[in-house]
Amino acid sequence: MSGVRMRMRMRVWVVSGVCAGAGLVAGAAAVAAPLPEADLAFHGTAQMAGDMVDVRLTPRNNGPAAVTDATVRLRWSVPLAVEQQLPARCAREDERTVVCSTGALAANAVGEQVEVPVRLSQKPSDVTLSVDTAWGGGAVDRDHTNDQVKVLVLDTGDAYAF
Repeated sequence: MSGVRMRMRMRVWVVSGVCAGAGLVAGAAAVAAPLPEADLAFHGTAQMAGDMVDVRLTPRNNGPAAVTDATVRLRWSVPLAVEQQLPARCAREDERTVVCSTGALAANAVGEQVEVPVRLSQKPSDVTLSVDTAWGGGAVDRDHTNDQVKVLVLDTGDAYAF
């Protein structure tokens, strides 16, 4: 066999091998990679005076994976006033709910404190505040015992911890 034909056959074989390998890689990409796991937790205080409630919470990621961003949901048992002055990292979801970005959360680390003052549509003697994860940054959180809390806040001016 001539040297030219031998080289052509080798090139065809190499190209075929590369194409077959690419098919394996493409097939592997079709299999979903496991989602990272992160255990988000929220702790803080809520303080009510008249129609104002001041919430200060600190997010924590107990790991094992870091989270580039997450969203915490704050829901009150009474409607919020129409006019609100929310922090830039927060947005109104509905008449009783505000969602806020936590920012990046490293594994086994505490995030930046989130401060959310809201005005209620009325002046109740108490309000129930529910705090939970709205979005976990694409990570799976198998432990919801520390990222879903409810706290009764009385109109006393005292800070109620959660």
